[in-house]
Amino acid sequence: MTAEERTGAIDAEPAFRTPAEAIAWITGLMPTVGIRPGLERMQLLLEQLGNPHRRLKFIHVAGTNGKGSVCAFLTSVLRQSGYDVGTFTSPYITSYTNRFQYNGEDIPEDVLLRLVNRLKSYADRMAESEWGPLTMFELTTALAILYFGTVCFPDYVVWETGLGGRLDVTNVVTPVISVITNVGHDHMDLLGPTLADIAREKAGIIKPGVPVVSAVAQPEAVAVIRETAAARQSTLYLIGEQFSYETSGTAEDEQRFDFAGLFRRLDDLTIGLNGAHQQANAATAVMAIDVLRTYYALLVDEEDLRRGLRETAWPGRLEMVSREPRILLDGAHNPEGMEALADALRDVYAYDTLNVMIAMMPNKNHEQSLRHILPMVNTLVITEPDFHKKMIASELAEVAERLRPELGGPKRIVVEPDWRKGLDALQASAAGGSGRTLAVVTGTLYLIADVRSWLLHQTKSEKGW
Repeated sequence: MTAEERTGAIDAEPAFRTPAEAIAWITGLMPTVGIRPGLERMQLLLEQLGNPHRRLKFIHVAGTNGKGSVCAFLTSVLRQSGYDVGTFTSPYITSYTNRFQYNGEDIPEDVLLRLVNRLKSYADRMAESEWGPLTMFELTTALAILYFGTVCFPDYVVWETGLGGRLDVTNVVTPVISVITNVGHDHMDLLGPTLADIAREKAGIIKPGVPVVSAVAQPEAVAVIRETAAARQSTLYLIGEQFSYETSGTAEDEQRFDFAGLFRRLDDLTIGLNGAHQQANAATAVMAIDVLRTYYALLVDEEDLRRGLRETAWPGRLEMVSREPRILLDGAHNPEGMEALADALRDVYAYDTLNVMIAMMPNKNHEQSLRHILPMVNTLVITEPDFHKKMIASELAEVAERLRPELGGPKRIVVEPDWRKGLDALQASAAGGSGRTLAVVTGTLYLIADVRSWLLHQTKSEKGW
């Protein structure tokens, strides 16, 4: 097979003529095919493609919250240290191509078109077999593997799970290190009703003999991670045991902390991401880097580590997208995420009036999420994401109204299903208030993506992750 055939450059009759057509085909599978957990179809597809993932070094990252931030820290430090880095994350914030990055740049559209045209014939044959059609996420993951394994060949691929871990299609790879950020109440309809159940799914990314770094803290979840690592003879580096961190200073857009691990101590590390939880994410990334230095002779100078951490950015997470009026975005879509947002609002940001717009997906623990934020809010605008699956605004409003007498807030609830109109109302309330009014958009990342794209680029984001 020639190099052109391997990368899909030769195709007499391409199924798609433009990148937009190729992306529309893949993203259109989300509402029609849905989610089908399991690895068999993915393994079969990769075998037919020549198993390009076996040429790559993966850093596999799972967890309820913080996956994206840890991936961002790892990518930044590795790139600062001179490594070529592929990064695969989900969901994306602006464009489908955001999911596939090589050294911080999205996959070129001509490459995406060529690779999707190659995948289309395999997908058609699969759909006609007993395996049935491939899902959006299976094809997206295969596209990432083809890009990294046949086109750009990065030194490391920072590889984020989509949902859970054990049956997530990203779990077809054998990484050089596994990272589990934390365990929280999310996707309980698919992952299980208890933290131990969810931890068991996340722990599914632990491979025999492959070291694992984790920031999991709850005793029942830690027990599962520890048991799984021991059963697979994987060395576990756990926060609070083999590594730890201590806050040394906090201000808006700057946090400092001291890191202590098995291999060294680093004082006064600085990050620009806001929220105390980002210190835990950064410490987890530092421990993963140190494990790679010890196991695989990864070369990362201390100054490169410090600069990589300091320059890490991650959109849509405590991101101030407007200063006049002040509008803060944060994709807090579950109770743990909303608790972290509430802590940051208390500890980091100065305001005398807090107005919030929120939209959620239907499969979340909404009451526990709202309990963290409602007592702080003056005006709550409840809206809906522009997505085929969503929670109806009036239903979320019923939860907020039921909690309001108990929690003493918010003072005012506005129900506006159209997120654009809701955003207009939020902006008007911020502009009409004092200079110390803070507007926050939170909840599902489907809403965050659209609001961010609209405020920064006057366009809607793409959909389909």
